[in-house]
Amino acid sequence: MFDVLPLDQTITIRAISSVADPDTCKFSVGQLIQPGGPFFYQAKELTSSSPLAKQLFELPGVINVLITENVVTVGKHSDASWSTLKSAIGTVIRAHLVAGVPAILAAPLTTGAAGRTDAEVRTVIQELLDLQVNRAIAAHGGKISIVDVKDGNLFVTMSGGCQGCAASQLTLRRGFEVKVRRVAPEIVDIIDTTDHTAGAKPFYQSQNS
Repeated sequence: MFDVLPLDQTITIRAISSVADPDTCKFSVGQLIQPGGPFFYQAKELTSSSPLAKQLFELPGVINVLITENVVTVGKHSDASWSTLKSAIGTVIRAHLVAGVPAILAAPLTTGAAGRTDAEVRTVIQELLDLQVNRAIAAHGGKISIVDVKDGNLFVTMSGGCQGCAASQLTLRRGFEVKVRRVAPEIVDIIDTTDHTAGAKPFYQSQNS
């Protein structure tokens, strides 16, 4: 689903809500915002290299911003409401386009495929696992571990209650993958190396086996 924000007759901005992550929304603009990318910012980071990201973080509830070509993807706090944020975000984007202010003055050092090493990306994702993901799935006896990070690919294994569980792929794709892409846009693909047939209740195992 998307909303067309009536900000200017010459600038079309569509707010496209994420089905997988209700705290993420893509703002697709009818003209180029910034060539190249992705350029990723978190609220805790210095945003002097991006006037657009800096102003977006001044809006209550915005926690991360991803700028790519003609799309601005915004992540918010779970307690913030899109009902007011969508219009405010659209207004900020429009102001930059109308004023001719560059969205990016210089590429952030920690952004893009060449910005962080595989080891640095792995550290960020491990922190995500330790502080959020594994704490949540531990209630079901599950755990996700990093096997390797290489050339934009994240290799993981699922253990405990997640190994052989029928809902493991839902957990991986609708939960973990969404969070990973918010903190590490460098990741192109997440590859599950788990042998799910070896789990306590292997869902890949034939009913006749």
